[in-house]
This record gives sequence, C-alpha cells and structure tokens, in this order.
Amino acid sequence: MTLPSSLPSPPADPDAELVQRARAGERDAVEALARWCYPRVYRWALVRTGEPDEADDVTQEVLVRLATRFEGYRGEARFTTWLYQVTAHEVATRARRRNRRATLLERWTRPAAARDEEAARLDELHGASVAGLVRTLLHELPEQQRTVFDLADLQGYQPAEIAAMLDLEAATVRSHLMRGRRAMRSRIFERLPTLREDGSA
Repeated sequence: MTLPSSLPSPPADPDAELVQRARAGERDAVEALARWCYPRVYRWALVRTGEPDEADDVTQEVLVRLATRFEGYRGEARFTTWLYQVTAHEVATRARRRNRRATLLERWTRPAAARDEEAARLDELHGASVAGLVRTLLHELPEQQRTVFDLADLQGYQPAEIAAMLDLEAATVRSHLMRGRRAMRSRIFERLPTLREDGSA
C-alpha cells in the first residue's frame, strides 16, 4: 500500500523579489509575505505540537519575528528551510517553558485529557477514508517520525530538503520516514483490516 494515494508538488519558495523587499522593510511586502507564510507555519507547528491553540500561538510569534527581526534570514539557504527552522525553534522554546510550568503544577494538571479526546475521535473512525485516518493517526507516531512523515508524504518535500530543515543527516531522515511509514501502515491495517483483505498492502 502506498501512503498517501496522491502527493502535492514540492512546495515552492515565495517570490525572491518579495522576500528582498520584505527584508528591506517594505510594509506591503512584509504583509504579503506573512500571508504566504501563515498556512505553512501553522501546519508545521500543528504537526509538532498536536494542539491547534498552541500552533496558532507559535504561528503568531513566528510572524511577529518575521516582521520585526527579519535580519536573521541571510539568503544563504532556501527561505522555506529558514522559516521551518524558525518555527521549530519557537515550538521547542515554548515546550521548554511549558515543561517548567508543568513541573511546578504537576498535581494540578490533567495530561490524560488530550489523549482521552483523541481516543474518542478514533472510536468514531468506522468507515473513514484512508486519508482521514492517516491524519488522525499521525499524532500516534513519535515526534521525529511524525514530522518527517508529514513533510515527505503529506507535503511533498524531498529527503534532502527535510534534512536541511531539521538539521539532520539524509540517512537519518530516510530512517525516520521508513519507520513512520511502517508504523502508519500497521496502524491503518489494525483499524481497517479490510484493506489487507483487499490486497492493498
């Protein structure tokens, strides 16, 4: 079985002239670039955090950085690669802060609530399409596998591009992708055994 059934074309960077104008501080260019960045940053943040509200907060912070501290981009790498790294850094920073707060408030937190909600959604998946099931199961994968699987199989990035985005060796990316695909197939067959019976392996 090939996952997913169709893949988007590899994402293009924004127009180079637009990026240069935004770097120069042109307000219209910065706003246009922010509109281009928003859906990409939000998706990346959502895949890494699994929480829509947290992903939205990350996205807003990244866009603020884009508008106020664009000097961090020197044009030495693809804009998309730089933007992904900024997003990943913000996710990691917020996670460290959150973990520190959780340590102080451990007795008052309810970490199982999100998992219970996800489990309830899984219970309603009878008859769901494979594509919908893939999106639901994505967050069952370990973080690195989840991130690489999303970038490669759901967004269409090549392993070399993903390696640059995540600052990993290409071989490591391929390993995470192989394991993620294997785990995803196993989970899909568990929930939709008729796929195996139909010879879709």
